[in-house]
Amino acid sequence: MIDPNKKPVDSIKHLEDTRLTIPTSELAGEESIAVGGQPTESQYDTFRHSINRGSDPELFWLDKYRNDDEATQDPQLRVDIRSLYVHEDIDPEKLIRRLYSVRQEHRDDSQLMLFSPEEMRTEVEDELERVADFYTHHHGWKNRLIQGDSLLVMNSLLQREGMAGKVQMVYIDPPYGIKYGSNWQMKLNSRDVKDKDENVSGEPEMIKAFRDTWELGIHSYLSYLRDRFVLARELLTQSGSVFVQISDDNVHLVRSLLDEVFGSENFVSQIVYKKTSGAGSPGSLNSIASVQDYILWYAKDKPQYKFRKLCTPKVFGGEGSEAYKMIELEDGRRITIKQFELETNSEFKYENRPKGSRVFRLGDLTSQTNSSYYPIVLEGKTFLPSTTRGWRTGEEGMKKVIAANRVVATKNTLSYVLYFDDYPYIDLNSLWTDASSSVGGDKLYVVQSGLKPIQRCMLMTTDPGDLVLDPTCGSGTTAFVAEQWGRRWITIDTSRIALNIAKSRLTTALYPYYELFDKDNGNIRQGFIYKTIPHITLKSLANDLEPETETLYDQPLEDKKRVRVSGPFTVETLQSQQVLRPEDVDDRRDEAEENRLFQERIFDHLKTAGIRNGDKSQRATFHSLEAVSNPYLHAKGWYTDGDGEERLVYFHIGPKFGTVSKIAVSEAVKAFRSKARNEGASWLVLLGFSFEDSINDKDYNMGSYTVSKVRMHDDLMQDGLLKKDKNAGSFITIGEPDIEIVYDSEVACHVEIRGLDIYDPIKDDVKARSIEDIAYWEIDDNYDETQFIVREIHFCGGDKKEYAAWRKGLSGIASAKNKKRAETTLNLTLNEEVWETLYDFRSSAIERTPGRKICVRVISQFGEESSKTLTIE
Repeated sequence: MIDPNKKPVDSIKHLEDTRLTIPTSELAGEESIAVGGQPTESQYDTFRHSINRGSDPELFWLDKYRNDDEATQDPQLRVDIRSLYVHEDIDPEKLIRRLYSVRQEHRDDSQLMLFSPEEMRTEVEDELERVADFYTHHHGWKNRLIQGDSLLVMNSLLQREGMAGKVQMVYIDPPYGIKYGSNWQMKLNSRDVKDKDENVSGEPEMIKAFRDTWELGIHSYLSYLRDRFVLARELLTQSGSVFVQISDDNVHLVRSLLDEVFGSENFVSQIVYKKTSGAGSPGSLNSIASVQDYILWYAKDKPQYKFRKLCTPKVFGGEGSEAYKMIELEDGRRITIKQFELETNSEFKYENRPKGSRVFRLGDLTSQTNSSYYPIVLEGKTFLPSTTRGWRTGEEGMKKVIAANRVVATKNTLSYVLYFDDYPYIDLNSLWTDASSSVGGDKLYVVQSGLKPIQRCMLMTTDPGDLVLDPTCGSGTTAFVAEQWGRRWITIDTSRIALNIAKSRLTTALYPYYELFDKDNGNIRQGFIYKTIPHITLKSLANDLEPETETLYDQPLEDKKRVRVSGPFTVETLQSQQVLRPEDVDDRRDEAEENRLFQERIFDHLKTAGIRNGDKSQRATFHSLEAVSNPYLHAKGWYTDGDGEERLVYFHIGPKFGTVSKIAVSEAVKAFRSKARNEGASWLVLLGFSFEDSINDKDYNMGSYTVSKVRMHDDLMQDGLLKKDKNAGSFITIGEPDIEIVYDSEVACHVEIRGLDIYDPIKDDVKARSIEDIAYWEIDDNYDETQFIVREIHFCGGDKKEYAAWRKGLSGIASAKNKKRAETTLNLTLNEEVWETLYDFRSSAIERTPGRKICVRVISQFGEESSKTLTIE
């Protein structure tokens, strides 16, 4: 019979690991009780060891010490402390559980449900069980996909969550040089990146990274990397390792930088791997083609670092087998392969070698010490090592080796016979010529890394259950590899597009099902069952021992009747920039000046471009604009309405590089009420580059005044980067998605997307949605207003090829040859009705429970998110 514990679709659970409870986006700010009174800034030593400037060698660049005045230079790294918020909770196994059923005679109907009854929690239960004191309560581990500045995110992990010394491996794939345009991708479904104005990234965090890095060129680049290396060092456990993937543009500088941060004594290796077969046509090159990248490997503490040896199959004639030039035939005769070819008049091929033959080479039988110095008689001749050397084993052991026919006389000495199949593998070294073109499917992101380099680094320095961090997420390759090999992961990126690509990739990923060592309890910490191979050595022969066993850490045993999907993970966001305290102003004069210029730019655009609602003929332009001294109301001005009347408007201006928070909006509305009452102000405009999803995308008519959410055009961040201004689209209101509940019967309903206005930063236009504009949409059909849990996902605008591959992978589970025999097959039945809704604007059926809330989240191809909460009637 079928083992009920062997689910055909499963995921790895990290049962022994926990993480601190942090707030959700809906509960942002409630952590203030737990973190109140704590420092708002942390500081770190940038150097691993103290140095004496002028006498100790160091790499120097502009602004390395925050300024170039030696009397006031600060060698400490200072970083603001922010909170992280859970934005979404995703469990791919539970999402996929809806797509199939297991045909058994006594099937439990709960197998057809997305969540089992105990998981379909109620709002009352949540309120009773909700943890109010965040950062003190632990719960089960879930992997983490975090949007935000990696420096601030890593500092939050260190200071808010106490994760110093908890990370086993850090993999960093930073911009390779000063050509950062290649890291910018405008849409989820487009990898076409150009250098024209309209192709400059429109994401605030990406623009900030661009400005930070380009302000002083290579100098800013080195500061950027140094700061993140410092925090990576603090996060690593003593046995941990950091890997930095880099090209030859800056590998020399980055290695010097790592020497300073980690200590040159902790350098492990500089790995060279072939990334491509060439670069351009030979006639177009004026130098040799660069076909390699580098991975710099440093340990946190080299004497303690974790290392698992990897091996690659030995190929006859390839690397590590060049010396195997002799063959032992079945009759025991030993000749050179060249002689064999002359005798047989044919080219020798290892795979077609004669039956019973063995290829071998000769090895040195002497050692560098003369502790085993004695005469050996072989074939009537006496052999002695030189006076400064000895034999590699004692007399008794040597007799056993000779008895095994492993010793031959060569000229005036003896040699040891090493057969090719004594150990048909070679140990991995620092030159990887087989690591190119291993992206793993079509490229999803313009700078997507290959799988094999990351996989090897991970397998060499971590064990299943260990934690891996990648502060340069991109398309999520490190997280993808970590999931495959049972490692926990945290990955970070500033780009919404990158995070959404990674989220989609991980949600639909299918992995081989590797056999767990702990089959009964599923404890991943005990690892997988790996393939092992014998390694016959001189030592094992001389001591009459069983051959040593080598573990192939990249070849766990696989159950081909099962498949694995990604484990549960959360999507998280970083707390927005907080309002400056008065005592901080003097320390941030440069920032204040930059904000003043930013405000002036906004005023200019409000006067010339105004605010429009999607119809280019409908706009409000402003005059008499002036700054307001209020932490939440930043400006006011006048405009003329359709009746020719002058109306007063106030503006809340969101952060230049960040998200407008729900708290900031609430405070702005409170401050505006008195302006509406005392001054007759009729309109509050919330200006921002991005907004927390909990802020609805619609105008609020409050009776005597209106509150509008208005998206600022990315040109306002790109002053000086673009060749021209685009005043025609600087500010635009965005309508909320048109989503409705359709009641199918008295007991069932479904959700349908009827329309969606999406602002296209490339075409500078607002248009109704099409299947190409919506990347995917998600549903929490039991939303409790405290946390969004993805219970259903639809890929209506995603890549159909990728979607088809995912479905094919799941369908393949149910197509075993012996399908008719229930005792040996999985008997899966795919739910065709549910499958059809996965690439549609309609949800699957939802139980019609009056008062139950449904939250729908729509993600556009530009990474923009819109959410709407509905209530079942």
